[in-house]
Amino acid sequence: MVEIHVYGKLRQHFEESRPGQDTVVLVEPDPQDTVRSLLEATGIPVDEISHIFVNAKLLSTRNSMAAYYGYPQAGADLTDWGLDVPVGDGDRIGLFGRDMAILGM
Repeated sequence: MVEIHVYGKLRQHFEESRPGQDTVVLVEPDPQDTVRSLLEATGIPVDEISHIFVNAKLLSTRNSMAAYYGYPQAGADLTDWGLDVPVGDGDRIGLFGRDMAILGM
């Protein structure tokens, strides 16, 4: 299973989401799945996302200062929203809505 943890206003895409509780979507991945394909399958629009973490590493962000905050990075270009990064069983994805700013460490 892939765990997709959803934060901020992105939670509104899931009826089962409850205030004060984590919103975690479990998806059985196919071998060809990518971050993009899982977002499409769950109905989360990319344009509503501000930051994406994959296995605790920052993959993509709309914050131009994020590279200076010291987060471990999944790739060299944090502004790349191609999202064709393969995902597989056991991976964890964190999605932060545009209402959730990254703060410095």
